[in-house]
Amino acid sequence: MEPLADPIAEGSRIAEAAAERAVPLRLVGGVAVALSCPSSQHPPLQRRYGDIDFATSSGAKKKVSGLLEELGYVPDREFNTLYGHRRLYFADPFNQRQVDVFVDEAHLCHHIDFRRRLEVVPLTLAPADLALMKLQVVETNEKDYLDLCAIFADHQLTEDDSGVNCKYITELGASDWGLWRTLGIVAERAEGFALQLPGFDAAGQVADRLQRLRSKLDTIPKSRRWKLRSRVGERKRWYEIPEEVH
Repeated sequence: MEPLADPIAEGSRIAEAAAERAVPLRLVGGVAVALSCPSSQHPPLQRRYGDIDFATSSGAKKKVSGLLEELGYVPDREFNTLYGHRRLYFADPFNQRQVDVFVDEAHLCHHIDFRRRLEVVPLTLAPADLALMKLQVVETNEKDYLDLCAIFADHQLTEDDSGVNCKYITELGASDWGLWRTLGIVAERAEGFALQLPGFDAAGQVADRLQRLRSKLDTIPKSRRWKLRSRVGERKRWYEIPEEVH
């Protein structure tokens, strides 16, 4: 079965096939944002998509591998043997594209455990998790900012998963100073990006939501662990450099 050339259509095809087989596999990253945020499909937030990223649980790795091979993907067996406990890699030989599957956690600038969050909504991770995956990247690029603008344009800040669950995000920040610091920095940058983006009618709304998220991050009561790490501050690097998969 040959993968589709359009990464959005292909991501949807894989996610729907997983749902039909009751395999806990959810889209993350840009393609997930494209499917869950209509604003991303129109200028000025419209962009090109390359690779397709997913999240799954460790107990479903075998099913996920079987599904992707059935759908036309070639596994990197050496990589998957060595690192499959936290990440799986598959190649699309037809479209010169790759599929990355995060297992249980995303190990990027910070460790994001999504095991409890994997099946909150169908096909993709929930809006809060999609936002979190972008907000926790220190070296944010234009694609990340465009995706953040789409998320916060199309989803309200909420205390549950009917929108961007700020309660969930801020509670994570309240127990981890490093994550808290990165979330605040990137949210502030994204706010500025939105306000300076030409032709973005929802800029004010996005900036307001990001500003309110930052305010909630600042005012939520912090854990003892957070307070201890805050004493060190930025004198010690508080984030990791994301690994590149080749």
